[in-house]
Amino acid sequence: MNKSNHRLSIKPRVFVAISGGVDSSVAAALLKKQGYDVTGVFMKNWTDNRFNCPYKEDRESAMRVAAVLDIPFYTWNFEAEYKKEVVDYMIKGYRSGITPNPDVMCNQKIKFNLFLKRAIKEGADYIATGHYVKNQKSKIKNQNDKLKLKNDKVISIRQLAERDLKFQDTYQLFQAEDETKDQSYFLWTLNQKQLKYCLFPIGDYLKTDVRKMAKKIGLLTANRPDSQGICFIGKVKLKDFLSNYIPKRSGDILSIEGEKLGTHEGAWFYTIGQRQGLGISGGPYFVVSKDIKKNRIYVTKDKFSSELMTKKILVHKINWINQSISKNIRAMIRYGGEIVDCSIKEIKNKKIEVTFKKSQWAVAVGQSIVFYSKTGEMLGGGVVT
Repeated sequence: MNKSNHRLSIKPRVFVAISGGVDSSVAAALLKKQGYDVTGVFMKNWTDNRFNCPYKEDRESAMRVAAVLDIPFYTWNFEAEYKKEVVDYMIKGYRSGITPNPDVMCNQKIKFNLFLKRAIKEGADYIATGHYVKNQKSKIKNQNDKLKLKNDKVISIRQLAERDLKFQDTYQLFQAEDETKDQSYFLWTLNQKQLKYCLFPIGDYLKTDVRKMAKKIGLLTANRPDSQGICFIGKVKLKDFLSNYIPKRSGDILSIEGEKLGTHEGAWFYTIGQRQGLGISGGPYFVVSKDIKKNRIYVTKDKFSSELMTKKILVHKINWINQSISKNIRAMIRYGGEIVDCSIKEIKNKKIEVTFKKSQWAVAVGQSIVFYSKTGEMLGGGVVT
């Protein structure tokens, strides 16, 4: 379908990623009520028959939503791309000893890349998802406070505006109204070019209100339980999933003093701060560190041991959504975690040094760190290195 002839209606056209859950269902319903020309799309991502991923059930649910809303519905297959960009990325990360975040990668490589590009190609003016986050457009000055001309005369932004040069549209992501469901943490890789096409209709609502709306509309997703864990794994434990791709190899579990406490099946299956699945008595114990080369993990009984507390970290792969970075910056190191005050300093090799006002517990290499302003704006993020 070509964008030049995709519709007779003058309504703005939006392709909604309908997963089969209540959030994306209500997102589509709200947009239709607001007067958009809505099309529903179910993305078939990677699945493995060895794991109970309910994609058939999800797709059927999405189709029923589209039928109730009386909107067109398509299924787009991104299996190969998802396997390469998300699944293989996660497996490679754990194999090397880091703690990757597949949800962040799914948003970066699939939803707001492949899905967005195809939707625009098919004639969409916007895409929408059921993420709990707010996208606000504002008119602010260009990233450069001043522009220097060839004759070395400096002209301020105000002077440029007076010369009929418009301020640029800038999109800002803010935490959702429902703080317990806010998903801004997973969207730190987005950029201005993507955000101008993105709608997040349920960011202004509480989850309880979303379910009430779904029930009032007559959507079968109203009482459907939220998905848990990593979508392509289903109910399978992470270690059991990874063991299909990373071989098990027995190694020692040692105390931080060097005492052998037990054995494990591979240091790469564990992450910093983990206490479940260690299989040693006298606990609970918490993973303090890993030695991938020697296949050892070190543990402690003291949850708040100094070895598990971190005051300063290095971050790479940084992405700033909005370059107007406030000095009063805050950070979150894991989804659902506390947002804490910090300071940042640029260092060489495109890295930044982050110093927390108070030490953070169980920071793991590979995790995403996401930055916020005092007003709840999500500024961007990076990866702990």
